[in-house]
Amino acid sequence: MTVSVRASLVFSAIAMAALTAAFADPPEETAANPKHWSYGGEEGPAHWAELAPENRPCSAGVQQSPIDLSGALLAALTSPKPQWVPVRSGMVINNGHTIQVDVGSAGGIELDGVKYALKQFHFHHPSEHTIDGKAFPLELHLVHAAGDGRLAVVGVMFLEGTANPALDAVWATAPAKEGKAAVAFEINAARFMPKSAAAFRYEGSLTTPPCSETVRWTVMAEPQTASASQITAFSTLFPWNARPVQPLNRRYVLKTLG
Repeated sequence: MTVSVRASLVFSAIAMAALTAAFADPPEETAANPKHWSYGGEEGPAHWAELAPENRPCSAGVQQSPIDLSGALLAALTSPKPQWVPVRSGMVINNGHTIQVDVGSAGGIELDGVKYALKQFHFHHPSEHTIDGKAFPLELHLVHAAGDGRLAVVGVMFLEGTANPALDAVWATAPAKEGKAAVAFEINAARFMPKSAAAFRYEGSLTTPPCSETVRWTVMAEPQTASASQITAFSTLFPWNARPVQPLNRRYVLKTLG
């Protein structure tokens, strides 16, 4: 049995159980997070700012994420320089909001002369960012932090198409309910990246509470692919874990050519 088939079977078996799990507290981009937020109802995005004082930027902020990446200006900027290192240690976490993989000593990126270390990556269905109004079935966020606490997130979109082998081991290891499972496979962030280095860049925020406006966003312009079964496996666990797009306000979206 191939890894891809085995991963699909495992995820299908745990999907129904995971749908009944309560939402967990930890957010995707930071550990400082108020309890009891979700993606719908009275604890959904429209009410995040009401749940805790530190969530005020969720409604009052002017540089919120995600956004629609349209009208981008070509700029003489570079995309992040990847310096990722393959590792075989980490933790796959079902935190009630997403599947997240925490890593250490996995390298990072250099962006505008600042080095950021890869801390974790996680997924959203459907995509949080849109490109010219188009949403994608899956979006990956590679979350990096600089020594001074600044964050840089690299987003990668996924279209339905050829299966992506980098997803299989993550899906197969993900706990059935909220919980953690040790990594027993190689993690290499470079395997998620498209061939083209063209990307959109803008200044934004966390896409989960407390919505802090501390993130330098890079969203790759070329999507990757994931198979229908890979997308279904995740969307069965998380039918909707995407914050709606936010106003651009006075910001500019820049596009690099590589």
